[in-house]
Amino acid sequence: MSGFKEYEEYDGLGLADLVRKKEMSASELCEAAIDKIERVNPEINAVIAIMYDKARQSIHDQLPEGPFMGVPFLLKDLLVAYAGVPMTSGCKGYKDYVPLYDSELVKRFKKAGLVILGKTNCPEFGLMGYTEPELHGATRNPWDKNHTPGGSSGGSAAAVAAGMVPLASAGDGGGSIRIPAAYCGLFGLKPSRGRIPNGPQYGELWQGAVSQHVISRSVRDSAAMLDATHGPDIGSPYSIIAPEQPYLKAIQQEPTKLTIAFDTTSPVGMPVDAECIKAVEETARLLEKLGHRVEEAKPDLDGIALAKSYMTMYFGEIAADIEEMKTVLGRNVSSSDVEATTWTLGYLGRIFSAGFFVKEIRQWSKASMTMGEFHTKYDLYLTPTTASPPAKIGELKPKPMEKLILRIVNRLRLGKLLKVSGIINRMAIDSLAKTPFTQLANFTGQPAMSVPLYWTENRLPCGVHFMAKLGAEDVLLQLAAQLEKEKPWSHQRPNVI
Repeated sequence: MSGFKEYEEYDGLGLADLVRKKEMSASELCEAAIDKIERVNPEINAVIAIMYDKARQSIHDQLPEGPFMGVPFLLKDLLVAYAGVPMTSGCKGYKDYVPLYDSELVKRFKKAGLVILGKTNCPEFGLMGYTEPELHGATRNPWDKNHTPGGSSGGSAAAVAAGMVPLASAGDGGGSIRIPAAYCGLFGLKPSRGRIPNGPQYGELWQGAVSQHVISRSVRDSAAMLDATHGPDIGSPYSIIAPEQPYLKAIQQEPTKLTIAFDTTSPVGMPVDAECIKAVEETARLLEKLGHRVEEAKPDLDGIALAKSYMTMYFGEIAADIEEMKTVLGRNVSSSDVEATTWTLGYLGRIFSAGFFVKEIRQWSKASMTMGEFHTKYDLYLTPTTASPPAKIGELKPKPMEKLILRIVNRLRLGKLLKVSGIINRMAIDSLAKTPFTQLANFTGQPAMSVPLYWTENRLPCGVHFMAKLGAEDVLLQLAAQLEKEKPWSHQRPNVI
């Protein structure tokens, strides 16, 4: 029913309640979502594959009576495989790849009653903090279509911000849930390592850095989805302590008075925009008003060393992704199958030694120990989510001269020259200059969230970032619900079609 004008005024649980009370059918919600996608997506390019027929068939076959029964939903086109539907991972080489299985997380999404309408855009292999893959083109931020929605879950965030769906799937290996949430004025929680399954293809991804979940408008949707999807699957490498009570029940309780450390300096020593600093300072004052104890402090970490270790992981994982393509596609892979930057980074992953890789990854364990000690004094750690508001489309992509250098490096195999010239250290700092705060939670496996509490003078969203100790998603969600009640954001909407 495309005439359901109030469709985007509801969050996911609100829509499910309409279905449950028979005030609206799943079919009517499905058609309202399709109508919104068809009207808005051409301007934003968030949805890159439609699954309308499968969505309608799932309703016809009778949906499970889960917490999100009948709620329209979108899948990020990375990691979450849906049998019979292409999964490109934003990569030219995978444009015709069709998995024959559902990933465990998709099975749980279906069991929750969601109606899956399509797949959302992401950068190639989820590598960038912006969403401008050569395969599908740039996704634009609904708040200002000249700006990026972030990445790698930029398509999902743009779709939710534009009102196409109330929530969408997302994954986070260095901030890929939280950065787009911050840029699009949404709520984004990265769960603890091991909380959400990655099977059946993977036990862990990116050395344990990746965690999957959703981006949503409301805190309660995120909590309810965590209830519906958490827990290990067969063969999971981690077994994390289960929550004492459902997360949806937990957020109905006021949080205890928390001790919160805050810091606004970049861990890689680069500038932080005044608007992002102001967002944290205003949040700190709000937290004090709510009775929490807030003080300026930060953990004793070497941010540049951690950034270097992150880039080393990147190199190795991209090299492995390219090798895996050969197996999945059953043929040799060339530089024409991936973007030039990806091919170069993958080449670097092949020239570093296994010993160097392991040495760098050991930095993560040291960071975990440091943060464990830090959380004996502080319940939460507050920073900006990003060091700047959303960049403009194209601003972060390789410039023409950089592209030429990449082509030369790829052709002549000059990776060792890059390695010894010190460019790698510079690359680590420059690549994280605008998004240096989120990776720490991926190193340590801790839960973290971006909360939409601030908009710039130009009406661009600017998120604030909280980290909690491992397994303490309930603490984050309780605080988020308190902040949502005190300073609501659901009325903040971009001016889209």
